[in-house]
Formats: sequence, C-alpha cells, structure tokens
Amino acid sequence: MPNPLISLLVAAAITLLAVWLFRPERGLFWRWQQARQLNGRTLREDALKHIHQCEIHNRLPSVNSLAGALGINNNTAVEYLANLEEHQLLEFSGENFHLTPTGRDYALQIIRAHRLWERYLADATGFDEAEWHGQADLYEHQLSPADLNNLSMRLGNPTHDPHGDPIPTASGEIVYQERIPLAGIGVDKPARIVHIEDEPEAVYAQLVAEGLHVGMIVRVLESSSHRIRFWCGGDEHTLAPLIAANVSLEPLPEELQEQDQPGERLTNLAPGEAGQVIGIMPRIRGAERRRLMDLGILPGTIIHNEMNSPSGDPTAYRVRGALIALRAMQAEQIRVARVHESEELASDVFTGN
Repeated sequence: MPNPLISLLVAAAITLLAVWLFRPERGLFWRWQQARQLNGRTLREDALKHIHQCEIHNRLPSVNSLAGALGINNNTAVEYLANLEEHQLLEFSGENFHLTPTGRDYALQIIRAHRLWERYLADATGFDEAEWHGQADLYEHQLSPADLNNLSMRLGNPTHDPHGDPIPTASGEIVYQERIPLAGIGVDKPARIVHIEDEPEAVYAQLVAEGLHVGMIVRVLESSSHRIRFWCGGDEHTLAPLIAANVSLEPLPEELQEQDQPGERLTNLAPGEAGQVIGIMPRIRGAERRRLMDLGILPGTIIHNEMNSPSGDPTAYRVRGALIALRAMQAEQIRVARVHESEELASDVFTGN
C-alpha cells in the first residue's frame, strides 16, 4: 500500500511543476510562446525593413537577399514573403515583389523606432557608440507608436539619428538630404560630415576607431583609387576608398575654413603642465559628457597633469583641487589651451580658486 505522505509529496510536486510550466502569462510554456511570437514578429519586421532599404537604394529585393539579411534559409524566407502578402503588406509582380503603401508605412515606423532609440542611447545613456546599432535592433520591435511619440518629445523631436540618418515622422514622412561621399569631395574643399553608415559592423567599428562623427569638418588632402587622405578633428586620417564610401559629407562655402576646435588635446599635456579647458568635443555625449562636467571640466577650468600611471593610461589630473583619473580616450576629447604659471596665478586670483 502506497505511503500517504509520499503520495501527497508527489502530488504537491506535480502541482508546483504544472504551475511553473503553465501559470497564465508567467509560466514557462507561455513565456516560450510569447518569445516565439516575438521572434516571428521580429523577422517579419526585419523583412519589411530590408525590402524598404532595397527600394530606397533602387535595388531589387530577392529571396536570396532576404534570406541573407535575416539569417534564414530560402524556404523560410519564402514563407515570410507569403505571410507579408497575406497581410497585404507586400505585392508580387511575377518573380519580383515590392511593399504596398501599408507595408511601406509599417517599415517606416520600425525605422523610426530604430533611429529614435539610437538617438536616445547617444544623448541620454552611457552606451558606447559601437553598441547603439545592436541595442536599437533589439528595442525597435518593442516600442508602440505611443512609446515612440513620448520618446521623440522627450528628446526634443530630433530630425536625425546620431549617424545622420533622417528620422521618419509619426505620419511616416521622411526627408533625405543631399549627400556626397568622402571620395567625391574635391581636394582642399571644406565639407562637414552629415552621415556615417553603421553597417556593416566591421566597417563602422573602423570609422569609430578613427574618431569620426557627424558634424566634424573635413578637408581632403589626397584622393585616389588607393586611399583617401584627409584632415579632420585635429588629425590626419587615411582610409581605403571602400571604407571612405561609408562617410557622407555636405560641402561648405569656400570662405568657411577648417574650424576645428581651438587649442589642443588634454593628452598632449605632460606631467607638471597645465591647461585651461576650452571645451569637450561633440563625440562625448550623454551620461559621459555630464559626468565630465560634474567633475568640474567646464570652459575656463584649469587642469593639471599630475601623474601618468606606469602603463600610461589612465592619467591623474587635478581639477579644482581634486584628483581625478581619466582614460586617454576621454582626455583626448577635451580641448585645452596651455597656461604658464603666471597665467595660472592670475586665473586663480580672478576665479577665487
């Protein structure tokens, strides 16, 4: 005869397992179902984005291009195309296909979500620049139209994302500005960076490593089929034409000469030297910029290089009587004008430091 206590324990265990698996909304089974549905929705929306991008760049989308963009096989890609057609988001014309007006509006809302989220990451968080695109790829599928409107208002209704891409309005309107590739700008002609392509990821990472960002003034020194050499951000840069094609510019009037930030980088100061802050380069954004300002790194502040670490990074600086450590990648974005001891004393007397 079974032990009643053991039977009771077994029944309780089965009940707990059932609750864990099938509890409405929170059970493992339902969470798995929701994840599967979200994954399906994500792929459908990514398919709409891919087709829209093909149409914008006058390329014909295909089953192969869709499968490659979504990381799925051709049979699955065909299934998603059929699903989009069934929901009247896509139309076929022979073997070719294109978005319907409804499908195009849907695609623009996903693009709006992606670019607004990138703007948010750039302006209001400490996420590294190389992470913006990947993070936006995740969140673009989770934001409702109401969420997007609130986010846009919170950010001041921006018109472009941090890479220079236009952000569609709530009604789906989008305006593309005229852009010239870096290789297409004449030698010694001033121009401003208005767009940096963030795909493919490896190319974008190289542009980030060069310290390039939207808004910088560029002057091309040499342009050939082998390399593009240009002056930008106080440095000379050299890119292969294939990489340079991902940087777009707008020409500036000839009378606008290179107006790089005056002064020099804080990293140029040797131990024992001091400089007066002129400003923080635009590449430092959001939470990181606020942190530097909270530390007292404001225009007019005197900064001393107190000591370099044995490895050379970070460096200890004295700011308003306090010692702070800055990494080289931060310090090089701070522009200073060197000050001599007599100038420093006069500044201290004037500011009361």
